Amino acid sequence: MHQYKSLVVFLALTGATALIGSQFLPGPWYASLNKPFFNPPNWIFAPVWTVLYVMMAVAAWRIWTRVGRIDSALALWAIQLVLNGLWSWIFFGLHRSGLALIDIGILLVMIAIVTMLFMRRDRLAGYLMLPYLAWVAFASVLNFSLWLLN
Repeated sequence: MHQYKSLVVFLALTGATALIGSQFLPGPWYASLNKPFFNPPNWIFAPVWTVLYVMMAVAAWRIWTRVGRIDSALALWAIQLVLNGLWSWIFFGLHRSGLALIDIGILLVMIAIVTMLFMRRDRLAGYLMLPYLAWVAFASVLNFSLWLLN
């Protein structure tokens, strides 16, 4: 039972990041942007991010249960979580698509590193990070396209 209490902590951390990010939603500014043909509809983002945040939390929790302390993999996981939360503020809040592109580029590298470190410690934890890595890679291309088009 003690193990599952730590899962709640990781779910709370990703939930807090989601809550912060949800304070900066697409609005009139985003609606006015020229968008690439592959821009998904707005409704898709909430369910995708919900699943990804749960998977990230479970992945980190699995590492925690194996390592039992904050190691380099979990520290980098926490840093990428901060970068994740900052992106919405930079892009939707400040309307700075170029600066958001820098943030998401660093975020993408961090997720790749965390995924590799998780794979070394627990294969399932690493696999749980792969959809997040793929989605942020797609989001990076989308961010870049929006920056170029506008």
